[in-house]
Amino acid sequence: MSAPQRSMRTPLGRVRAHGASGQGTGHFIAQRVSAIALIVLGLWFLIAIVIEMRSPGYVSAIDFLSTPLNAVGVILLIIAGIYHMQIGMQVIIEDYIHKPVTRTILVLLNTLIPIALGAGAVFAVLIVNFGA
Repeated sequence: MSAPQRSMRTPLGRVRAHGASGQGTGHFIAQRVSAIALIVLGLWFLIAIVIEMRSPGYVSAIDFLSTPLNAVGVILLIIAGIYHMQIGMQVIIEDYIHKPVTRTILVLLNTLIPIALGAGAVFAVLIVNFGA
């Protein structure tokens, strides 16, 4: 029989960095930062729409997006919104989907679908802005 190993480390020191919370803080901070960005960009968007669009309609929306500053702001709003959505959905999937295969498929879809949606939305804004 061997003697039990004695350690000078405290119980907290022995278990530190062995948990499942390796990425939780990063997601938490990223979600808060993207939420703040969405608030700022959303307020800018509402104010810019009220000031610059004279009438509701297709032509006014095209004129609004034809301005480079407005196009850049809308693209930033799209990117921040889709990133925020992707982070939130990933947390929900990881917390509430327990089957590993289903979780893996949903996380993969949660990565690919926002990329496709974001690319399509940014492409549409650029098409309107460049007048093609």
